Amino acid sequence: MKKILVTMMAFVLTIGTQGQTETIDTAQFVAVYDYECRTEDDEGVPITDRMQVVVQVGRTVTKSMPHSSYIQTDEKSIADLKAVHQEAILHIPTVWTGWPEGQTTVRDFIFPHEFEGSEETPCIVWTLTEDTMTMNGYHCQQATTNIRGIEWRAWYTDDVPSSAGPWRLRGLPGLVVKAESEAHTFTLVEPRQETSPITYEQKPDVQRMAYTKLLKYRNEVYGNKQYAKNPAYYIPDFGGSISHMEVFKNDGQQFIFANGYPLLTKAHVYQPLELE
Repeated sequence: MKKILVTMMAFVLTIGTQGQTETIDTAQFVAVYDYECRTEDDEGVPITDRMQVVVQVGRTVTKSMPHSSYIQTDEKSIADLKAVHQEAILHIPTVWTGWPEGQTTVRDFIFPHEFEGSEETPCIVWTLTEDTMTMNGYHCQQATTNIRGIEWRAWYTDDVPSSAGPWRLRGLPGLVVKAESEAHTFTLVEPRQETSPITYEQKPDVQRMAYTKLLKYRNEVYGNKQYAKNPAYYIPDFGGSISHMEVFKNDGQQFIFANGYPLLTKAHVYQPLELE
């Protein structure tokens, strides 16, 4: 029975993602990061949420995405489905840096719609410090910056000659090995040599707008005090927004997918990566 249900869920998860996919660059290597967010649950109890982020680094385009988006498979395992649900709690978008040329494009799902925001790729002004450390076998140097109201400390290594990093963190004279703010931490697990296509999918139902507008909407929705206890508080016609729903149960846990996407009945207090 569980095998049948998993197959059904895998099919449902692909319904909302169909579109025309194009290859926009080729990855020279891939970097996998552990991501942690220090927050509170809906009862105010401190909690640390975790997921993985995959970064494809090409010649002109870098694509950062949740790990589940990187997996190329038609049928997802039980562990994959749990990961997709966990990623929905953490709100890490997919980011194309350098696509279109000179632009950064961010795609984010805020139930019941998928959104895309674009802007000219910002120039992050880093302050390089004299602090060094060895991390994961790499000699690293520290740098600091402020990205849209959030203070970041990062450690980078010029052993990997790339200015890339997870999410929107970039522009250092070496690959980001670790980056942290008060609530967030990205830590490099491994960079691996891999030649793979960097893709962009044209989706007709995606709502496109300036990135600043998307950022404002995201922070308004998730930053509301009601969100942790009632993640659907902002949807006036909640039932009418759902065309199909599946419930997946495993080891006493229940995961709900609506319109092919995870549906949260409770969430955690939102910790924004950007304020403005």
